[in-house]
Amino acid sequence: MKWQKWAAIGIAGVAAIALFTTMYPANDVPIRQNASKPVIPTPKQEQKLKQMMLQRDMTATERLVRLDTNQHLGLLAKSFSKAQATDLQKDHRQFQKIVWFDGETNREQRINHPQFKANDSEKKQINQHINYAKKAIQKGKAYESPLFPQSKPKYYIIAQPTKGKKQGVIALMDAGILSRVQDHQNKNLRLTPYPKEGKYKVESIHADTHRDITVKTGHDNEKASHYYENELVVTFENPPSSRDMKRIESELSCTPAKRIGNTYIFHSEKMTMHELKSYFERHWKPNYVEPHYLYMTNETAGINDIGFLNDGEDTPEIPNDLLFSEYQWNLPIIETNRGWKLTKGSNDIIVAVVDTGVDINHPDLKGKLLKGYNVINPDQEPLDDVGHGTHVAGIISAKVNNNEGIAGMMWGGKLLPVKALDNTGSGTTYSVAQGIIWAVDQGAKVINLSLGNYADAQFLHEAIKYAFDRDVVIIAATGNDNTERPGYPAAYPEVLSVSATDYHLNRASFSNYGDYIDVMAPGESIASTYPDNQYAALSGTSMASPHVAALAALIRSINPDLKNTEVMDIIRKNVIDLGDTGRDKYFGYGQVDVYAALQAAGGSSSPLQFWPQAIERKIQSIVDNAK
Repeated sequence: MKWQKWAAIGIAGVAAIALFTTMYPANDVPIRQNASKPVIPTPKQEQKLKQMMLQRDMTATERLVRLDTNQHLGLLAKSFSKAQATDLQKDHRQFQKIVWFDGETNREQRINHPQFKANDSEKKQINQHINYAKKAIQKGKAYESPLFPQSKPKYYIIAQPTKGKKQGVIALMDAGILSRVQDHQNKNLRLTPYPKEGKYKVESIHADTHRDITVKTGHDNEKASHYYENELVVTFENPPSSRDMKRIESELSCTPAKRIGNTYIFHSEKMTMHELKSYFERHWKPNYVEPHYLYMTNETAGINDIGFLNDGEDTPEIPNDLLFSEYQWNLPIIETNRGWKLTKGSNDIIVAVVDTGVDINHPDLKGKLLKGYNVINPDQEPLDDVGHGTHVAGIISAKVNNNEGIAGMMWGGKLLPVKALDNTGSGTTYSVAQGIIWAVDQGAKVINLSLGNYADAQFLHEAIKYAFDRDVVIIAATGNDNTERPGYPAAYPEVLSVSATDYHLNRASFSNYGDYIDVMAPGESIASTYPDNQYAALSGTSMASPHVAALAALIRSINPDLKNTEVMDIIRKNVIDLGDTGRDKYFGYGQVDVYAALQAAGGSSSPLQFWPQAIERKIQSIVDNAK
């Protein structure tokens, strides 16, 4: 059945589908959900919590855009040209003014964006901060201004010096992304009426309160760098002998260490980083030990010169995307980097993002997008006028290793943008169902649904069944109300439901739970693409779901013969078990493990657990071809 034939069936389907993009603040102390006696906050308490959630992601987004700006200016300062500056402004209109300044001669070159406009008061503050930046450059130092004007922030200024010279680049930046994110999240958090009264009837649930929880991994410090918990970098005065190395490998139960000069990386199957550190300091008196950090410089030459990141099954692949090492904690924690050693995704696999649309001109998404569909206005392109769909799309498949922004989970693969939610971030069951059916008819192998409601709409379920019966893997977010009440479409049996964890591997405090939860994925302050060629950090199960959609696409890339049910089973069975042993209502089966799931998918050979089914399909194929 083609999607057009569903139209008449769905006219009456007008229950609203609201985006699950709730934000929540990270606390200095890890938190534990009270599973036995949840307490519902009062409306006043809920309002205060949501204000804190909003402020947390606003702060994170500001840090993210400043980091992105600094990275771009650092590259520009190394070899400045007017052409480079103009090209940067074309793709990044937030660069309102770029100034090349020579502190020795006091000469400067200014390149204004064609749309730059400022009033006299603003120009005065702009020139004041530019002068501060010039003085910093003359001293060989960087400079960052606060947001200004103070009453209604619109701008900030950043300067980066050229190394070893009294010259550098100054940029006046448009900070409009912060107000757009704030407006967007005010709606999603219901801090303002959302959707507008009279358009849809949307149910809102109060979140429960929270208590402390024991951290399950070493990623328990918000300000700490991330590292592999079973690895250690060790530098010796003199290299250990072959006999010593055999002893170390035996005592640590480790594979042969990777080495450059007198420095080794040891990986143990049974010891934590702290235990490894104690072992070497006690028995071997090394010159220096440190964790094997995941965050590395953006200069790929440095990685190659060190030689640690050789082609090995257990070594992670570190892309050169500008924001990866500083901000994307979410990919290493689910073993994405190691998974890339097995597959980076196939362009034959189409992932549909049924959402608010996508910024089709974003430089980090160029070449990854197919021609999509706008359910809301069929004559228009599926452009994102909210920001949510662009953020989801970047998590799945932002371009990787392009020295730009973030890294998506898929290097290959294609995205199919489907705009089923309007500029308020809402849509009807009809529009969402129509978007799903259209995506299936266009060949989507995976569909991500970072949306939902608590109403069990039959028409939406029929659309889900339509996709499921045509071998599509459907991934959906569970919701952000910290409730056990099932949300749809996530609670449908044909859907793989996803709740959110934080960087401690705790259940995110906003994340819904219940017996229908399948798996968990990172969902707190996730950096991704945002409209107008920018980047933002958002939290919610909406951000967790695309991690799993990307994993499903990677599995279908490494083994295209697998059925949708087999892909879903692989994802469920190859996880980091959290909470009670086995499946539980707070963590489902556990947090996804990209590397383990791809290993289980079997590459070019059929995974053992699906061997009988694979043989049956091959036999049937032979029979069909013989007819």
